[in-house]
Amino acid sequence: MIKKIVLGVLTLIVIGVVALFAVNGKDNYDATKYSATATDGLNVGSKLEFTLPDQFDKPHSLTDDTKKLILVFAKSTGHTVKEFLKKQPKDYLTKKNTLFVADISPMPTVIRNTFALPDFKKSNYSVLLIYDENIAKTLKNPKEADKIAIANLKNKEITSIKYITTIDELKSELQ
Repeated sequence: MIKKIVLGVLTLIVIGVVALFAVNGKDNYDATKYSATATDGLNVGSKLEFTLPDQFDKPHSLTDDTKKLILVFAKSTGHTVKEFLKKQPKDYLTKKNTLFVADISPMPTVIRNTFALPDFKKSNYSVLLIYDENIAKTLKNPKEADKIAIANLKNKEITSIKYITTIDELKSELQ
């Protein structure tokens, strides 16, 4: 009797997991809407152009008014930036003409849709998301991918770039 109950519960769990994967495993990202170019990668003097979606699928394009980019390519650095930004006013990035860009391209779709996107949607700021590994390669310095990249811009051109790891360094770079 107990064996049948356990087997029934396990069957229901398996069905639930399969249903979860079927629903959350669907990729809604439309690669035709988004792109990024950098004339010389993530280096001083490189001219950048991009259009990326935020966590609500709203497209954002780099403009001449953007003064700084915060770019993260690792989970740990994303959490560092998130910890800092959650303590800031809602319009903190906007007032500083700064965009936060996070690479989520390595994430499996089911993990992204089930955990990451719902978490990003709780943020009171926009997070521009890189879903495509080719876009990530355009905007990433592989030697520094485990750090937070802060790029200072003038008319979409990188005037300086710094790689940091701590909240204190981030706070200092954004002042």
